[in-house]
Amino acid sequence: MPKMRAKLQLNSITKYTGSEQLNFNAVAASRYPEDGSDEDNTYAKFSPSAKVEIMVANPELIGKFTVGEKYYVDFTPAE
Repeated sequence: MPKMRAKLQLNSITKYTGSEQLNFNAVAASRYPEDGSDEDNTYAKFSPSAKVEIMVANPELIGKFTVGEKYYVDFTPAE
């Protein structure tokens, strides 16, 4: 299987005692430059829809993510 990189944007964080749930969607915009120069345009073209929810319980990561920020997520086969 080939490797895949997705570009996701954090849409919301639900906080719990000792953990938080991060909710991501694929990057998208209502408009992109006509010349296609916006990198998000490239990702949206090939992965137009995605939803990822991650429950984080690692104390080192809680509170480190910000709604609205964009992240690359790499998928590689687990051996």
